[in-house]
Amino acid sequence: MRGLLSGLTLGLVSMAVWAGDWPQFRGPGGSGVSSDSHLPIRWSSTENIAWKANLPGRGLSSPVVAKGRVFLTACSAFQQTRLHVLCFDLKDGKLLWERQFWATGNTMCHPKTNMAAPTPVTDGQRVFALFATCDLVCLDVDGNLVWYRSLTSDYPTVTNQVGMAASPVLHQDTLVLLLENAGESFAAGIDAHTGQNRWKIERKRRINWNTPLLFTKNGQTSVIFQTPDELAAFDPRTGEKRWSYAASELATIPSPAAGDGMLLVPGKELLLLRPGDSAAPELVWQSARLRPATASPTIYKNRVYVLTGAGVLNCADAQSGKVLWQERLKGPFSASPLIAGDRLYAVSEDGVTSVVQLGDEPKVLSVNPIGETILASPVPADGKLLLRSDEHLFCIGAGK
Repeated sequence: MRGLLSGLTLGLVSMAVWAGDWPQFRGPGGSGVSSDSHLPIRWSSTENIAWKANLPGRGLSSPVVAKGRVFLTACSAFQQTRLHVLCFDLKDGKLLWERQFWATGNTMCHPKTNMAAPTPVTDGQRVFALFATCDLVCLDVDGNLVWYRSLTSDYPTVTNQVGMAASPVLHQDTLVLLLENAGESFAAGIDAHTGQNRWKIERKRRINWNTPLLFTKNGQTSVIFQTPDELAAFDPRTGEKRWSYAASELATIPSPAAGDGMLLVPGKELLLLRPGDSAAPELVWQSARLRPATASPTIYKNRVYVLTGAGVLNCADAQSGKVLWQERLKGPFSASPLIAGDRLYAVSEDGVTSVVQLGDEPKVLSVNPIGETILASPVPADGKLLLRSDEHLFCIGAGK
């Protein structure tokens, strides 16, 4: 297979990430919810900063965390042709290693995004980084190259001149990609050990940025793909389709989320679906009032949270979809919110993080400016908060 470098391998057994790690976009289960109740509440660009690391270039990707290490991607050079994978020590922000690759795919994109838009994923033993150029890299946690693929070499018509952003997800030893674009569009299951295709299914040619969701119910895990006219579940090991739900005007930027055995599906209307084991899901409710913009929605403790394009945080009852309260925050927002310890962290494009105490009535605990543009979603890490701008990776120290 063209574009595949083999000959470097890892051990046969994949090690699970530690409890409390944040291994992928929006964390375990792609929910945007953390059990960490000790995240900081107040900080500024100079106060309560545990450390700040310089970055070599731009990126919309969020950091991922495993076993005390932070992995991140960036892009630099003329027309974003240089791709970076970096590893930092969570304790002090020390750069442990950096690896660079030349882009093999198209680097044209909207000025708001860049080639380091997809968030990497890790299993604690390896880190898998997909770039918007369709370069796919697997490194071990010490930065050694395991394998590399140029997907545009394998599939030359893949193209998206606006910019790709869907992040990979990992189920056991299968890496799942969703590449829907103006050219050849497909979903694929990649062998995490070798980089070879395990399965590949054709998808409609259309531009789509949302990330697949791993959803487990009754011990069975499915990967959920959302497209403008369908939500569908597939076996992540084989690519076999399990069920589909036809809909119209589903979102192509915010991603679906799971919680309480339900699926939260953004679009022109927000849908709450109750999936079965193999049959199409049941529609519980739909609401045009809860329409998200760019930020993905969240379901937590039987409530639904949505950030609108106008910067309004909506809280609704998950059983009925009834809006319980609204709170206007300092936006606009591209980053998806994080919920940790009954607090919601919403990071605006201006780098201002609003910390909201959740409950029957919202309470804004703090408004924290960092002084730099942030489009990446916030990440919890051992009682601290990681924020990523184009220039720096900030580690906000625990505090009250």
